[in-house]
Amino acid sequence: MKRIFFAVLVCILSPSLFSQVAKDYNPAIQRTTHFQYFKPVESHLFSGDCMPFSHNGTLYLYWLLDEGNHSGLNGLGGHQWALSTTTDLVNWKHYPVALGIDEEWEKSICTGSVIADGDKTYAFYSTRVKDEKGVHEQLSYAMSTDGGFTFKKQQPNPFYFAPEECVSRDFRDPRAFKDKDGVFHLFISGYEKNPNLGGMGGYLVHLTSKDLKNWTETESPLKGQYGVPECPDYFKWNDWYYLLYSIHGDTYYVKSKNPYGPWEYPRTQPMVDKWANVAKTAELNGRRIVAFYTNVKKNNLDSEGQVWGGCIVLRELFQQEDGALSVGYLPEVAPAMSPVPTPVISVPAISDNKGSYRNGVLEINASNGVGIASMKDLPRQYRITMTIEPKGNYDEFGLYMRATDKDKKGYKLTLNPGRQIVSLFESRLEGVDGLRNEVKLNAIVMDDIIDVYINNERCIINRLGEQKGENLFFSVKNGSIAIKDIKIYKIMQ
Repeated sequence: MKRIFFAVLVCILSPSLFSQVAKDYNPAIQRTTHFQYFKPVESHLFSGDCMPFSHNGTLYLYWLLDEGNHSGLNGLGGHQWALSTTTDLVNWKHYPVALGIDEEWEKSICTGSVIADGDKTYAFYSTRVKDEKGVHEQLSYAMSTDGGFTFKKQQPNPFYFAPEECVSRDFRDPRAFKDKDGVFHLFISGYEKNPNLGGMGGYLVHLTSKDLKNWTETESPLKGQYGVPECPDYFKWNDWYYLLYSIHGDTYYVKSKNPYGPWEYPRTQPMVDKWANVAKTAELNGRRIVAFYTNVKKNNLDSEGQVWGGCIVLRELFQQEDGALSVGYLPEVAPAMSPVPTPVISVPAISDNKGSYRNGVLEINASNGVGIASMKDLPRQYRITMTIEPKGNYDEFGLYMRATDKDKKGYKLTLNPGRQIVSLFESRLEGVDGLRNEVKLNAIVMDDIIDVYINNERCIINRLGEQKGENLFFSVKNGSIAIKDIKIYKIMQ
């Protein structure tokens, strides 16, 4: 009775509390297959930070339920944890909010992590609060006795505040794990008040405990970052330990043969992608799955910036022989699609455009300037795959999707081997290896999303919805390229 009376009292004293918290999410009406690019069916609801957790052959994907693009509770978020699960990545189940806002002082249930210990499951998270001194973030945790579907908040709540050296507004996203000696660890995103060099105060706070009640701060595993290293992830894979962290949404990683370093910086950063935000991972049936979300654009305009919240994107993480990581296509979650005949490909007879399309192979030769070819009347939503085979050096390969004509040429995907850059509209990847060799390209064009995979090692995604053309242009600048194995699939919706 006391708990019910308190809830009513809070609503009387603070009538706006739950009016700004998403409470009309209906798990029963969400799609349960073809999970890629998932957001709630409800038009005003969006998916945010993902927190994948694997246990006993089931992938639990916790994600931040957002209403109004971070506008809940006066812009503090009002986020809660939603839950979707799968055992095979094909079939999914959705559940009511697993960890929600219950108190007036909880302005957002922020990102965190989940671990299992015996017959209990624990969720560690940060709570955003606001008082007369401003906005702060503090640590809380909750316990589940039903396998991670519902959580009860534990006392004290919160159980830990930002250390003296850490900015209290930037103390969030705890990554929990238990070591071989039974000690619990938390890596928490933070920012030092007085860093060694101005502007490079991003670090991870490291706490340890043997009983989940008494916590001790120990040496940080990561310091000296340009921004807060958000949403850290930590795992061991074969002989390597990996620490992931995100700066302004871009996810970086370091690796080591030792649990806490010294860390090696890898040769490439495959999860750095402007529109792929705060990637975190989990193992499922011997594979490692990467989950992140991609924001929408302000006013749905191509040239505008990001607005918080969007849809979930899943990829597969691969480990190379030297411990380096790469990311690729996850077929089980792909949109439903069906192969269609390849539209007619034409090579216009214009000066300096020597090329041909014979026996399924498109050749474009442009020793001086730009050579082009075109494909017309593609499906509105489609997937295209191809193999790009350079004939020596070339300056640039371009693929223009959703084009209308040579002036309204759609959205350009660019491969630039000399600079090791792949770009898609205003976004780009750096340090992309192998572009002078054969490249396997896989692109999905669906709704306002263009999602591209290069050699199933690097990926680039963007939100581009203004242009609606059904044509496609190929271009080659200062070089010769053969394009073969072109396949088109119509995406069914």
